[in-house]
Amino acid sequence: MKFYLSSFKIGDDPQQLKNLLPENCKAVYISNALDFAKPETQKKHEDWDLRELKEIGVDAERLDLRNYFGKKDELSLRLQDIDLIYISGGNVFDLRLAMNLSGFDKILQSFLPTNKIYAGYSAAVCVLSPTLKGYHIVDEPNLPTYGEHEPIWDGLGIINWMFAPHFQSDHSESADINKEIAYYQEHGMKYKTLKDGEVIMI
Repeated sequence: MKFYLSSFKIGDDPQQLKNLLPENCKAVYISNALDFAKPETQKKHEDWDLRELKEIGVDAERLDLRNYFGKKDELSLRLQDIDLIYISGGNVFDLRLAMNLSGFDKILQSFLPTNKIYAGYSAAVCVLSPTLKGYHIVDEPNLPTYGEHEPIWDGLGIINWMFAPHFQSDHSESADINKEIAYYQEHGMKYKTLKDGEVIMI
């Protein structure tokens, strides 16, 4: 797989993502990290993200992981022919839980040897880390978004470092990110910072 990891939205140079895409790219857009938000807030971010993708020639279909809770095989089939999986930011603990309840976490691992592209920002990158410890400083781990579930503290382990988005940026979470970084330093955890607009490609 190829990974396009952004601090905020699509980043300052969307052409970088466009260059990764095949012709006639089939794409899905997942915004479950925003399920905790008010519907109008979630829709505002969805429209923004979909518009940015449209500007680089991608018509992404919305894919709601809630429709696949307990239906891993069905979700796997849905994603087989997809080239680009684009995931919004939001609450990393909700996103991790939605990935688990739908089986997306296992499916993503099975896609690692393929040419598919995983792209997204903020929480979409954080969830790839070895652990979600430290992210609790910025995101609430115990939201009742999907009912009564214990938070999952294990990340997907696809990257071997912690992600600190919105670093020194004009973002409401930037001050808390500094506290998050202090947590990583205190616990000897490897981390990378990214300012809004910047991306990492793997």
